Amino acid sequence: MRDQDYSAPLPMVLGHEGSGVVEAIGTDVTTVAPGDHVVMTYMSCGLCDTCEDGHPAHCENMGPLNFGGGRLDGSAATTDAQGATVHDHFFGQSSFAEYALASERNVVRLPKDVPLELMGPLGCGIQTGAGSVLNALKVRAGSSFAAFGAGAVGLSAIMAAKVAGATTIIAADVNPARLELARTLGATHVVNSRESDPVAEVRRITGKGADFSLECSGRAEVLRQAIDCLGIFGTCGIVGATKEGTEAAFNVNDVMIPGRRIMGIVQGDVVAKTFIPVLVDLYKQGRFPFDKLVRFYDFADINQAVEDSERGVTIKPILRIAPAQG
Repeated sequence: MRDQDYSAPLPMVLGHEGSGVVEAIGTDVTTVAPGDHVVMTYMSCGLCDTCEDGHPAHCENMGPLNFGGGRLDGSAATTDAQGATVHDHFFGQSSFAEYALASERNVVRLPKDVPLELMGPLGCGIQTGAGSVLNALKVRAGSSFAAFGAGAVGLSAIMAAKVAGATTIIAADVNPARLELARTLGATHVVNSRESDPVAEVRRITGKGADFSLECSGRAEVLRQAIDCLGIFGTCGIVGATKEGTEAAFNVNDVMIPGRRIMGIVQGDVVAKTFIPVLVDLYKQGRFPFDKLVRFYDFADINQAVEDSERGVTIKPILRIAPAQG
């Protein structure tokens, strides 16, 4: 959004993957109460056909609700010091702030025996990787899975593939430290894409091509690799965000004849209110240690956090925001 790879109105109060304590609720809110610990996730309308059909992550109003800079009717809740309107409601929350205004639809109550400051990433990146594996792709026990990109989404997918019972789990990336971390999180094999052809390596490791792959890098050329590494009836999920208008190429016959499938996935196609509690339980059981991906920063150090993320030094930066005074 900052670089306008996705178009959104600026200036805007950004921030997503927020977690916090409910301060106040509207008169019609029934699922959370003041004092509850919550994580904030994506916003959906709840009224369109895809929402009604149980797929709110593919809401027909996903764009305007999460990236339009205000409510669905175009209004906003934030002003600058001179009283002029500032765009907000980013990802249904604009959580780079001491207070966030969210909807009952996009807050998920958390148990109070887990560290609140750690839980925010469950609202987007972590649930995207895990949900893509467990919910959208439905990776099955005994299958093979390859994640292309070992960032927060790819590593969450690796952990979820282990939970799902996949027996061959491959991480492909160009960062040796991330590949080593992938091994500790459940990858049975790693491939450094700078040193070897990841397609050839995945096919060598699996013997026939992967049953499932997930493209997490947002690079069109890597998507081609994630498709080409598949075996017969293999499925490639796409979650890596690219610039608007990005196009990719693949060999049509190499998709059609082996019956390969290509699936676009948003937020793991999960219903966050039911899926995030599952991830919390897995974390408490020690089976989903996503805390190994994070590093904490004070809110004042937000620019350093962004720089470290862009340089690959930090996988998932989390900003600590001190409670507002008065």
